[in-house]
Amino acid sequence: MSTAGSTHPPISWMGRLTSNMVRSPLFFLFTALFGSVSLATSLLEKDGQGQHRVARIWARISLWIAGADVTVIGRENLVSLAVYTSNHTSFMDTPLLFRGLPFQFRILAKQSLWKWPFIGWHLNRSGQIPVDEEGGKGSIAGLNRAIRALKSGMPLFIFPEGGRTEDGTVQAFMRGPAYIAIRARVPLVPIALVGTYELLPIHTHHFRPRPVKMVIGAPIDTSGYTIRQADELTSVLRTRIVQLCDRHASPSDLSSPQFENQPEMAREDP
Repeated sequence: MSTAGSTHPPISWMGRLTSNMVRSPLFFLFTALFGSVSLATSLLEKDGQGQHRVARIWARISLWIAGADVTVIGRENLVSLAVYTSNHTSFMDTPLLFRGLPFQFRILAKQSLWKWPFIGWHLNRSGQIPVDEEGGKGSIAGLNRAIRALKSGMPLFIFPEGGRTEDGTVQAFMRGPAYIAIRARVPLVPIALVGTYELLPIHTHHFRPRPVKMVIGAPIDTSGYTIRQADELTSVLRTRIVQLCDRHASPSDLSSPQFENQPEMAREDP
């Protein structure tokens, strides 16, 4: 895959002014407000349902502020217990996921995020699962916590790339999601997030209003895989997500850096 430097979609001076004066301030204001409400809610409950409802309201308002018209495709592919995964192109991926996934779930995220004031408190109180991105025992402990969460009946979400892409292209996947799904004996569900890179690319706070899509692919049955085949399953997962991105992109998206560096993929899912 290409690792070219970041190429942000163009934005007009009016769009830049509107983002600086209206969209960005409102987004940060409502994020702080709903984050505080979520923290307070966590003190009054143990099952996390209230926090999830707060997160979904925050997600809807955030996407509205950003000027994102949301389409969710493939709801029939949602299953009660699975490892959900998607490409990761923007900070706005998280609101789109909470907007599109109607049930409570846990996120496996980089342990370094727990060190941030307020964000770390919220991640801890909402029961999200830290994993040491440096590997070693901390990484294994995080994977085991994720497996225990799945076995207790809680769906899991992971960004297999480990972080946001710099140029919009789908980067290499880590084998963690495949490993967890095989160990927990649950399906892997591929999700394509289309348009979020153009909406808010990495290293910028300027929103570029546009339609976005969350495309939920068919679950991948992991029952026939062994731990030794985690890399093979990871390759299948990445191929499915790239195909979904390619298939549901608009004509204007296909000319953007997110797609021009992708290898030609089959249009139909395997």
